[in-house]
Amino acid sequence: MGKPTGFMEFQRQDRTYAAVADRVVKFEEFVIPLEQHVLGQQGARCMDCGIPFCHQGCPVNNIIPDWNDLVYKGDMKSAIEVLHSTNNFPEFTGRICPAPCEAACTLNIDDNPVTIKTIECAIVDEAWKQGWIKPQITKHITGKRVAVVGSGPAGLACSQQLARVGHEVTLFEKNDRIGGLMRYGIPDFKLSKSLIDRRMSQMLAEGVDFRTNIQVGKDISATEVLEKYDAVVLTGGSEQPRDLAIDGRELDGVHFAMDFLEQSNRRVAGDHIPEDQAIVATDLDVVVIGGGDTGSDCIGTSNRQGARSITQLEILPKPPEKENKALTWPNWPNKLRTSTSQEEGCERMWSVATKRFKGENGQLTAIDCIEVEWMQDDNGQWQMAELKGSEFEVKADLVLLAMGFVHPVHQGMIEELSLQKDDRGNVKANTADYSTSVDGVFSAGDMRRGQSLVVWAIREGRQAARAVDEYLMGSSDLPR
Repeated sequence: MGKPTGFMEFQRQDRTYAAVADRVVKFEEFVIPLEQHVLGQQGARCMDCGIPFCHQGCPVNNIIPDWNDLVYKGDMKSAIEVLHSTNNFPEFTGRICPAPCEAACTLNIDDNPVTIKTIECAIVDEAWKQGWIKPQITKHITGKRVAVVGSGPAGLACSQQLARVGHEVTLFEKNDRIGGLMRYGIPDFKLSKSLIDRRMSQMLAEGVDFRTNIQVGKDISATEVLEKYDAVVLTGGSEQPRDLAIDGRELDGVHFAMDFLEQSNRRVAGDHIPEDQAIVATDLDVVVIGGGDTGSDCIGTSNRQGARSITQLEILPKPPEKENKALTWPNWPNKLRTSTSQEEGCERMWSVATKRFKGENGQLTAIDCIEVEWMQDDNGQWQMAELKGSEFEVKADLVLLAMGFVHPVHQGMIEELSLQKDDRGNVKANTADYSTSVDGVFSAGDMRRGQSLVVWAIREGRQAARAVDEYLMGSSDLPR
C-alpha cells in the first residue's frame, strides 16, 4: 500500500496523450508520462484495502501494493525488482494491457482506481533509463537443450526463464524478426518495436539463441526438433483468422485485418512492400468488421494512412456506458470502451451483420448490411435475429476482417506431431504442467488457451518454463 490516507488526499491522475492532429501524422508512441512527483502521489493512493483484489485481476499476479508503496517512497530501483519478480516485460504490459487490475481495484467501486498501469510503465521506463536492467547471466549450466517455437510474449517469457536457470534455449521464429503478434500485429504508435529489440539484446546476453526465418513443420520438421532437444515448448499463437464466407468475399479489397497490420508494421520498419501486393487505406472508404483490439488497431493505422472515411461494424449490441458495480466488481465488466484510435475518428455501428460484399469489375465498392437484435431463448441462450426492413448499404473500397482468431494453424507442426486438440481446436494442454499429448512437448500462450492478452501469454510462458524445468531436472526453483 501507499499512504493510508492517500486516496483521500490525491485525485486520480493518469497519463495524457498528444493532440489527435499531431499524432495521426506519424506512427510514434504519443503517451505523455506523469511527472515524478505526480507519480508518487498516484502510488500513495493505493489504500490499505485488506484484500488486494488487484492481485486477482492481474494474470501475472503482480505484487501491486508493494511497488505502489515503493513508488510513493521514491524507491524506483526496489520497485523494478518487485515488478520483475512476476513480470518479465512490464514495458509491454504497461503499454498494451487493458488493465484488469484497475477494474479490480477497491477504489474502482467509485470509478477512481489507482493508476496501476501507468505506474507499472513508469517504473520499468525509469529502470531502463537509469541502467538498472541488466542481463541475468547464470553460472549454472544444466546441459539440457530446450526448443521454443514462436517468439511472441509467451515464447519470450518462457525462453528467458529457462535460460536464466541454465538451460540451452533455442527460440525458433518463422518471421524475419522476433516478437510475434507484438511485432507485426500491434502498431508502433501503441508499442514501439525498439522495446522488443532492447529485450532481445538482454536475452541474447543471457544465452537465448534466436533463429528467425525458420518455420518448424515446414523449413525444419517438428520430429527433427523433438529428436534434437530434450524438451519442446510450442508458443506459436492463435493465427487462424475467423473468415466471413458471404457473397463477394473474393472481391479485391476484402482482406484479413492481420494482413493489413503486418504490412503496415513492415512498412514502418523500413521493409519494401511490392505495389501489386500493397494493402493501404489512403483515400479509401474503409470498413472494419469487428469491434475488438485488432479492429481498433486497424482504425488507428487507417487514420495514419489517410483514409477518406472509417466505419467500424460490430455484430453485438452496444454495451452499457457504465457497468453495475454491485454485480460486476471486482471482475472485468462489459461496458462501452473507446480506444485512442477510435477517438481519432471513425463511425461505430452496433448490432449490424454484413450480408454481402458488392463490387464492379472484381473491385469492392460497397457492402450490404442488416440490423440484428439479440434475445434470450427459454434456456437462457442468446440468439440473433435479423430485423426485416433494416437493410442498408455502406460504401467501401477496403474491408478489414477483424473478427478474431479461431485456433492455431494446424497444418505443419501440429499435424506432424499428431497433437491432441481441445474442442476449440487449440493444442490440448493443462495449466498444471502445460504438457501436451506427446511426451516432452509443452504448449503455452494463445496456442493453448486461444486468443487472449499479452499479459496472459507472459503468465503462461513463465509457468510453462517452470514445468519444463521440473520435467528436465526433477524440481524447479522458478516461480509458479
